[in-house]
Amino acid sequence: MTTAQDVLATNQAFYQAFERLDIDALSLVWSKAPKVTCIHPGRSALRGWEQIRFSWDQIFRNTKQLEVAADVIATEVIGNVAYVVLVENLVQVVPERRMEVQTMVTNIFEYEDGNWFLVHRHTSPMMQAA
Repeated sequence: MTTAQDVLATNQAFYQAFERLDIDALSLVWSKAPKVTCIHPGRSALRGWEQIRFSWDQIFRNTKQLEVAADVIATEVIGNVAYVVLVENLVQVVPERRMEVQTMVTNIFEYEDGNWFLVHRHTSPMMQAA
């Protein structure tokens, strides 16, 4: 099959599309299977590519600039499924506001037709010490 490096390359492609606010490039990384899910911080689970694409499109339309530094904690490949656990350090500029956020993320990939595709993404905000 493939290695963890292949999964990390797909994960990196996701983050490049995310940072460029490029919905077309992002759509190349996501599986189009009905089972795909995405959980944005503090939001309900989205199911299916159409819902997920709509949510990313809304995020991108309302964002002027985005910088993401993703620190990988763990990567595991188990047959045709793989996961990447990481911390995102995100700087997002939306109209009249700059936000800095740190989140804990799990990206799950499935090997389909010779490529790794994102099938589940769960992002949770990390608590900041006072």
